Amino acid sequence: MRPLVSYILLLAILLPTLSPWGTVAYYHANKDYIARVLCVNRAKPQLHCDGQCYLAKKLKAQQDRQDKETTERVQQTASIQLFWQDTHRFIFASPGAMRPQPVFAYQPSLYRAPARGLLKPPCRSLTA
Repeated sequence: MRPLVSYILLLAILLPTLSPWGTVAYYHANKDYIARVLCVNRAKPQLHCDGQCYLAKKLKAQQDRQDKETTERVQQTASIQLFWQDTHRFIFASPGAMRPQPVFAYQPSLYRAPARGLLKPPCRSLTA
């Protein structure tokens, strides 16, 4: 069940990316019909348009529709401020109250691994 759900989610994510390919596939599958009936330049065969004007118009319309949906989503997205930080905080203290703070330094000792206890080769049998 989990692979099926993952494939469905992957397809849903990739569908907007793959939609122009569907338009191009439709054009190639119905190229003769588009060139004969839907082409804008069908009366001018010397241009050899073969319906490419129709394909360009459909791809442009599809891109415009996706851009419009994207801008609408961006405009509808509400921003929520999660936290507020006071960035302009000034603390004034009298000069006599400021004392030097002691400096503590921690110096760790060097680590020494056990030399012979851990790295011991396995025993080899002499009767083999």
